[in-house]
Amino acid sequence: MKKSPIEGYGDNLTVFGTRIGDLSPDEHENIEKTRGGFNYKPLENVVVSHVQDSSTLICRKPSNNDVEKYVEEELLDGLCCYSAVNQGQLNKIIVDSVVAHLTVEKLPTVPRSIRHKYMSAFLLAITNFTNMDRVIPKVAGVEAPDLMFKIARRWGYTIKKIKQDQAIIIGATGNFHGRSMTAISLSDDPDSRENFGPFLPGVELVPFNDLNALEEIFIKKGDQIAAFMAEPIQGEAGVIVPDNDYWPKVRELCNQYNILLAMDEVQTGYGRTGVNFAHQLYDIQPDLMGCGKAAGGGILPVSFVAGKDEIIKTLTPGSEGSTFGGYPLASVVAVYAVKSILDQNLAENARIRGAQLMQHYLDLKDEFPDKIKEVRGKGLLTAFEMHNHENLDGHIVSIELLKRGVYAKETHHSTVRIAPALTIEAWQIDNLAEAIRDVISSL
Repeated sequence: MKKSPIEGYGDNLTVFGTRIGDLSPDEHENIEKTRGGFNYKPLENVVVSHVQDSSTLICRKPSNNDVEKYVEEELLDGLCCYSAVNQGQLNKIIVDSVVAHLTVEKLPTVPRSIRHKYMSAFLLAITNFTNMDRVIPKVAGVEAPDLMFKIARRWGYTIKKIKQDQAIIIGATGNFHGRSMTAISLSDDPDSRENFGPFLPGVELVPFNDLNALEEIFIKKGDQIAAFMAEPIQGEAGVIVPDNDYWPKVRELCNQYNILLAMDEVQTGYGRTGVNFAHQLYDIQPDLMGCGKAAGGGILPVSFVAGKDEIIKTLTPGSEGSTFGGYPLASVVAVYAVKSILDQNLAENARIRGAQLMQHYLDLKDEFPDKIKEVRGKGLLTAFEMHNHENLDGHIVSIELLKRGVYAKETHHSTVRIAPALTIEAWQIDNLAEAIRDVISSL
């Protein structure tokens, strides 16, 4: 039998004549630029090779000599795959579940047209963890807000009795729900929207953390509005934390006008903000909640929408589906992703370590008031914003942090977001903060 031009594993993986372990960072970049799309701009001169521990990556950087094509160095992960790896890289609880499932249970994939026993485990775990009545499994994070959008419209027509095709979904300016057509129709980010129109009708935006603006549109168009959909804390916008009374008053307004409150907790869920879900910081419960990222523990993409009984039950067979939503292996991973959060008390660790990191930020702001404008965060979803000066560039900060063994990424030019794994230890927080201080002092 003729062998395919793909063979080997790890660095020995050879694909159509190219051995992956032989590539320099420059060569990796060149392949991506010549063979891939231009939808991402990764940090230059660094390629992740493997994981050392829950918070540390081993990365390849250009070599300073002519003998080696690259050198490998440790890199503290301060981004955590945008909160997809809250439980830490290769969390043993989750990895062991995958190994056992594939080697002992031997049930990787079946379609939803036949039941499998792990769907029951998934439904029991997620409804109890979220304190919601029902849950629908999906795959990619963006599918969660997309499905909330659909459910809210259907509820609007079937339960609220909005006139057909007249339903409105209210979103918040500065939001980030992903980059599907639904998500960018809800967005006001020009980079996400340029040359992708026409957008979905029935979408209107109000300023985030502006109760008066929300109430005004509720008064004006409440009979047509099915839902207000927003992140409890805006992540991509630069970790924008609303006023403490904002969400309780939003909840009251939604109740008053019979409008669903749909919360996108894809990034803020699973312990990230110091509680299991960020809405718990405000002592409220949404009608619909979308989750993703850490729902798969960094092992598999898992997402879902959880919600109240009468809302979720508006869906009927054929109105919604997903080939890989809740397939057996994903269901197992989802269950043990919850188990790791609970068993390892990761929400509490996020609260403690987040308070430690925020104190470092406040000290930096006191030391460099001409450079640090504002510090923000809840738990381990944090950011520091610099003044809008030419030399205070978030991308430069990210590059300089990389040189000091820390991976972080800017957002909106002058803001740097830091969101490490919830397993991070006190000494690692101190080291991370010292690297930030060293960079800021050099600007």
